Amino acid sequence: MEIPRLHPDTIEQVKQRTDIVDVVSEHVVLRKQGKDFVGLCPFHDDKSPSFSVSPGKQFYYCFSCGAGGNAIKFLMELGKRPFSDVVLALAQRYDVPVQTLKPEERQEFQRQVSLREQLYELVAIAAKFYEHALYQSAGATALEYLEVKRGLNRATMQQFQLGYAPGGWETLTGYLVEQKKYPVELVERAGLIVLRKTGDGYYDRFRDRLMIPIHDLQGRVVGFGGRTLTDEQPKYLNSPDTELFDKGKLLFGLDKARAAIAKSDQAVIVEGYFDVIALHHAGITNVVAAMGTALSSAQVRQLLRYTESKRIILNFDADNAGNKAAERAVSEVETLAYRGDIQLRVLNIPDGKDPDEFLKIHAASEYQTLLDEAPLWLDWQMEQAIADKDLKQSDQFQLAVQAIVKLLGNLPSATLRTHYIHRYAERLSQGDSHLMLRLEEDLRLQVRGERWHGRSQKWQTKSDRNLLEEAEIQLLRLYLYAPEHRAAIVAALEERDLEFSLSHHRFLWRQIQEMEETEAEEPKIRELENGAIVPAAHSTTLLSLIQDRCTDYPAEMMQLYSLFQLDEKTKRDILRVDLTIRAATAAMERIMCEKRCRHFQQLLSGTDDSTAPELGQYYWQKIHTEKRRIADLDRERQVSVEDLVQAPWVGDMQ
Repeated sequence: MEIPRLHPDTIEQVKQRTDIVDVVSEHVVLRKQGKDFVGLCPFHDDKSPSFSVSPGKQFYYCFSCGAGGNAIKFLMELGKRPFSDVVLALAQRYDVPVQTLKPEERQEFQRQVSLREQLYELVAIAAKFYEHALYQSAGATALEYLEVKRGLNRATMQQFQLGYAPGGWETLTGYLVEQKKYPVELVERAGLIVLRKTGDGYYDRFRDRLMIPIHDLQGRVVGFGGRTLTDEQPKYLNSPDTELFDKGKLLFGLDKARAAIAKSDQAVIVEGYFDVIALHHAGITNVVAAMGTALSSAQVRQLLRYTESKRIILNFDADNAGNKAAERAVSEVETLAYRGDIQLRVLNIPDGKDPDEFLKIHAASEYQTLLDEAPLWLDWQMEQAIADKDLKQSDQFQLAVQAIVKLLGNLPSATLRTHYIHRYAERLSQGDSHLMLRLEEDLRLQVRGERWHGRSQKWQTKSDRNLLEEAEIQLLRLYLYAPEHRAAIVAALEERDLEFSLSHHRFLWRQIQEMEETEAEEPKIRELENGAIVPAAHSTTLLSLIQDRCTDYPAEMMQLYSLFQLDEKTKRDILRVDLTIRAATAAMERIMCEKRCRHFQQLLSGTDDSTAPELGQYYWQKIHTEKRRIADLDRERQVSVEDLVQAPWVGDMQ
């Protein structure tokens, strides 16, 4: 529908009621950091959390690309949506009455807005109809199924509002249209009835089925799942997508589970409606389910809002279909898992049982023990890679090795890679110690190749990559060889809000920081004598400690080798400290400015000036600001005659 101009009072109420953390966390995995939240910026290719959300200020800001604003602007920029569209969506979400500027438009607009409210009312009445039918004579078979086969009591049935759809073709149709006088088109729009192929009437979508209402986060019924009580196919039938119901975005039971998820600091995802109901019935209430579709990253992100530790456990059926569903679910969120933004675990119940079956013969405490002992997703995937394979057959052995190498190639932690390489070299060697040593080295080489083979660099130009590489090398080398200037390097990085971007440089910087934390009284690592650089006498230097530590990480050491070698040029860089720090940090900042500039150019190219002129102007201003800053940084990187005069004389180096 066309949205008229909204009244300023409506806009202001939306701003006051909207919670920016609530809005942003649906799209970004956020972690608490002091009073604020941090995460990876959704507006650029963020490698480390540079995106900050302040609940106190109701404001977000990215320290890398400069994106910032309130919740309305966040949704506008993320979805390329107009202002009025976003405000209206938030008004409906937070139950803000909508007013328009033109009185003559108000009545029609309110009628359109109230359509959703009418649909909510309609599906709620249908849920009550089904629930009432369950306890009538027509629902006796369904009630017996719930009590005897599922072992549920009335309290649980009422908690989930379970019901029964009678077997007639027009039972619900007659009730809603003829008795309650709802327009038949509205009932169809709610997904409750279906137009006959002949076009001369409607029939009930759900007939002779056990009915499971599906609720949104506010506890409102938005759709249904219907389970057959006969051999009719499909076994489960869901409501179609409507204005209220989108099965790809909802999680069954989340309205009832979110408090328990927050309290236990973990969420459990199971496969079926009755797995959720059975677990809640047994007192394990931090459980939800997807609804017949592959679990999506959007659904997982919903759960992450309620758990501080970001711990999610997948408990799908242990059969082939369940394992494939778990694999698909893992693939949706493995990027988050590799980064450590989610603690993902996978539980396969012994003997291939699902939770509902397990609880029929085991206590809830035993299921809780299985949850507590559930393996990490990577352990589960590694075991899946070698399951059912005859490792004595060369082709199956190679398939297992390839799967393990691919999984470990994406693992960013060198320590964890070493751990898994050793463990699976032992598994694959099947007790042959000589073979294990050879396998361990072979796996290490293959994993190293996997990490670099075909990996695309996220830099727009080769010159960007080269410039950044050289700038970061200069700063790290200076930090190692000129200890008296370390504080100046840290201050320069903090002043420009810079971090080391290349993975091997980030690795070295972490090692340096760890060494400095453990060495309370760090000895002087180099001394300058008559312009020459020599080792500090009788002291264990930071440089040598770092070199010793890096030998445990041969892949990173190969990339860092040049840092530990000095030639005439690099010795001059160390002596010209101020010039080197200024030029290197300016170069690093320039790369960030270039990335932001390209980001805003991309946003501008997708903006229609006729519908969003203010947004287009905003992007132009951002691009202009970045280009002006780039010009300033280029001047900083240049060395003038005055700079050289002030720098130490380096013509006679030993």
